Amino acid sequence: MAVTPLTTTPEITPVQLSAASVAKKKLSSPWASLAAVVIAVLWTLPTFGLLLSSFRPELSIKRTGWWTFFTDPELTLDNYRAVFDSESGVNLADFFVNSLVICIPAVLIPVSLAALAAYAFAWIDFRGKNILFLAIFALQIVPLQVTLIPLLTIFVKIDISGTFWPLWLAHSTFALPLAIYLLHNFMKEVPAGLIEAARMDGAGHVAIFFRVMMPLMVPALAAFGIFQFLWVWNDLLVALVFAGGGNEVAPITYQLANLTGTRGTAWHLLASGTFVSIIVPVTVFLLLQRYFVRGLLAGSVKG
Repeated sequence: MAVTPLTTTPEITPVQLSAASVAKKKLSSPWASLAAVVIAVLWTLPTFGLLLSSFRPELSIKRTGWWTFFTDPELTLDNYRAVFDSESGVNLADFFVNSLVICIPAVLIPVSLAALAAYAFAWIDFRGKNILFLAIFALQIVPLQVTLIPLLTIFVKIDISGTFWPLWLAHSTFALPLAIYLLHNFMKEVPAGLIEAARMDGAGHVAIFFRVMMPLMVPALAAFGIFQFLWVWNDLLVALVFAGGGNEVAPITYQLANLTGTRGTAWHLLASGTFVSIIVPVTVFLLLQRYFVRGLLAGSVKG
C-alpha cells in the first residue's frame, strides 16, 4: 500500500522570528513617529507663519514677528484687498488668471504627446527606435538655461513673442523627455498578454491605446501632471524670458518678483500675495494625492 507523503510547511526558526520582531519594532517605534511629527511641524511652520502674517496689519508685521499674534491677536483683510485692488498697482487677479492659462495647456500638451510617444516606443517596432529613445532620454541632461536664447530667437522670428504660445511651447518642450521616459517605463510593465488579447479581438493600435492603455495609465498620467503643474506654476525663469516683459501674459510669480524688487518693505503685500500663489498648487496636490502616490509606485514592483 502506497503512502502519500504529506506536504509540510517550512519551519520558521527562532532566529527568523527574532529578526521579524526586531524589524517590526523598528518600523513601529514611537521614536520614528515622533521624528515624523517633528519634521512635519518644522516643514509646516513657515507656511503657518506666512498665513498669519498675511492677515496681520501692516504696522504689526513691520514691528513684531508673527508669533506675537498669540499674545496680541489682530486680524485684517486689508492685505488681500490691496493685492487684488487695481488701484494699488499690484492686482494679482490678472496674473493669477494668466498662471492658470499658462499651466493648463502646458500640462495637457506634453502629457498627450508623451503618452502617444511612450506607447510607440513600448509596443510598436520601427527602425531606429532604440537610438531615438536613447536620444530622447539623453535630452534630460541638457540644461534648461542653454536653450532659452535659441528658443527666444526662434519665437521672435516667427512673431509669437509676447503671447502665451512661447510659454506653452517652451514648457512642453522641456517636459517631453522626462514624460516620455516615465510613461514608457510604466507601459512596459503592462503584461504583453493583455495587448495580444486585444489584438486577437481585432483591436488596432488606436483602440489598444485608448481602450486598454489609457485606463491603466491614469495614475502615471496624474503623477506626471502634478509634477508638471507645480513646476510651471512656480516657474519664474521661463516667464521672465518668454513673457516679453508685458503684464498681459505674465504669471503670478512674475508679479511677486516685481513686488520683491520694488516693494521690499511692503511685507504685508508680499505675505498675502505669496499665500495666494500657493493656494492652487496645494489644492491640486491634496485633491490628486491618491493618484500621485499610485503613480509613483506604478511599475516599481513586478508581478
